[in-house]
This record gives sequence, C-alpha cells and structure tokens, in this order.
Amino acid sequence: MNVGRVILFSLALGAAGLPQWAAAAPAQTATKKIVDINSASESDLEQLQGIGPMMAKKIIQGRPYKGRDELVRRKIIPASAYGPIKDHVIARHST
Repeated sequence: MNVGRVILFSLALGAAGLPQWAAAAPAQTATKKIVDINSASESDLEQLQGIGPMMAKKIIQGRPYKGRDELVRRKIIPASAYGPIKDHVIARHST
C-alpha cells in the first residue's frame, strides 16, 4: 500500500514541476533564414547545413543562377547536399 502512495506522490511532484521545466526550455521560432545563392557571402553560405568552405566557394564561382535547382543540374553541389538546403535557398535575379 505504501508503494502505491509513493508512486502517486512521485507522479504528482513530477506533474507539478513540468510547467517550470517547459517554461525554461528555449522557444523555437517558426521562421527560417532564406539565403540568396546569387548574392550571399561565403560565410552566409557556410551557415547552410552541409555546406563548407569548398562548396561555398563553388557556389559563388558558379554565379549567376536562374533557379536554385541549378546547383545540382550544373553539378555545383551533389544532390545529397542540396536536399537539406533546398527550402532555405533562393536564386534572385539581378535587375
């Protein structure tokens, strides 16, 4: 009988502490940074998942791009690197 009370008491304490724990967790924002592959700096490109200094340099050397998919079609980066970043890049056209 005491074991049941201990378990119940432990559960009650855990539930009471949950809001404080949840409030302490950092809030995640729904916004994501979009990088223009036609104008981004090497440093900005390196912030993209899986893009290191060598790929960033290749992206810059391959400019201008008509569309973001040209990164793969023109063999600037492999498809495996493009997949994770495709929703985070655009190719704006200069006027």
